[in-house]
Amino acid sequence: MPGQQKRKRSRERAHRRAAAVRGHWEPLFSTQVHAEMKEYVRRLYEEGRVDPECVRIDQFCGRLTHPTSYRVSVFVPEASA
Repeated sequence: MPGQQKRKRSRERAHRRAAAVRGHWEPLFSTQVHAEMKEYVRRLYEEGRVDPECVRIDQFCGRLTHPTSYRVSVFVPEASA
């Protein structure tokens, strides 16, 4: 399946980060338009607001009753006490 290796590496990076630092994924943006999602992520990177390794993009595959949607989340580490 094309792109399988890339997705696997992305998941492994996210799991390593979650294992190293305690925290949670906070949704920032959700849309059904792929171009809007790409533009939002590009602006995040250009503005330097987030580290690229702390961004997760989820694609929820749609069917006839539920269209495909995209969600951009950022990893938020827990505050140390």
